[in-house]
Amino acid sequence: MTLDRRTLIAGAALGSVLSAPAIAQTFQRDITMVVPWAAGGGTDTLARTLVKNAKQHIGVGINVVNRTGGTGAVGMQSVSTARGDGYTVGLITFHLSAYRLMGLSQLSYRDFQPLALLNRTPAAFSVKADSPFKTLKDLVDYAKANPGVVTIANSGAGANTHLSAAILAKNTGIRLSFVPFDGGAPARTAMVGGHVSALVSGPDEVLQYVKTGQVRFLAMVGEQRHPSFPDVPTVAEAGFPIKEIIYDWRGVAGPKNMPADITRALNDGFAKMANDPDFIALMDQVALPRVYMNGADFTTFLGTMETSLEPALAEVGLLRR
Repeated sequence: MTLDRRTLIAGAALGSVLSAPAIAQTFQRDITMVVPWAAGGGTDTLARTLVKNAKQHIGVGINVVNRTGGTGAVGMQSVSTARGDGYTVGLITFHLSAYRLMGLSQLSYRDFQPLALLNRTPAAFSVKADSPFKTLKDLVDYAKANPGVVTIANSGAGANTHLSAAILAKNTGIRLSFVPFDGGAPARTAMVGGHVSALVSGPDEVLQYVKTGQVRFLAMVGEQRHPSFPDVPTVAEAGFPIKEIIYDWRGVAGPKNMPADITRALNDGFAKMANDPDFIALMDQVALPRVYMNGADFTTFLGTMETSLEPALAEVGLLRR
């Protein structure tokens, strides 16, 4: 082999290395994703499906670790204080928008580098199939005539479901009796068992009961109709528009002040994971609306969430800031 030929081969090999996607060269070992909720739950399932094919999109694997406690604060706090080298990220959820306002923790989105919003879920009003309320107007009219008689189950004080119902009550001048439960499952059980008049939850939380005809939706608190339930009206279409809509949401964030190249690589990687067919299939299967935002837009969204939450929490006596 001549020197010229050896030089040519070496140059071609070097060119191949340099043309490889930069994202594959950013990380040298697997990344840890902290999920602040228990294994097997909806958020955990979302996270594990999101990172299932991570190596194809970011060059390394992403391992999920569950760190529970403090209504999600323990796991999220561990992400905010991790080294900003890109090897620790976390699933952050709606609760992060409320901690500081409710006086539960000083933790807020300002302690993170938001990377990707993945999901934004509207609150849904639902009733048993045999309920006398056929529409949201039926419920509101009855509540006007019978103050405090209509009982509304939700997944806990300060949850987006609780606040959405409280805003409806304020806007319409009705008095509802709120019945908070420790999570969506017991709240759903109470409604299906006929122990409360209605439930406000994520639509995904009653999906199976809707499919079997045991539960009916009255309306959803969203800007547009839910893609999985195109026949269900929004509250505005039902005649009761809500200006400041409070969504449940899930996204990915890393520690604050990560280097720009690390942040860029993670942003690019999670954008690809959010468009992975396996992730899309799961989200559609469980009726979780896919709403992707990049890091910059996600940060703006989180700011607007706090703005919307403050008057809503004040209305129900939970504002502590």
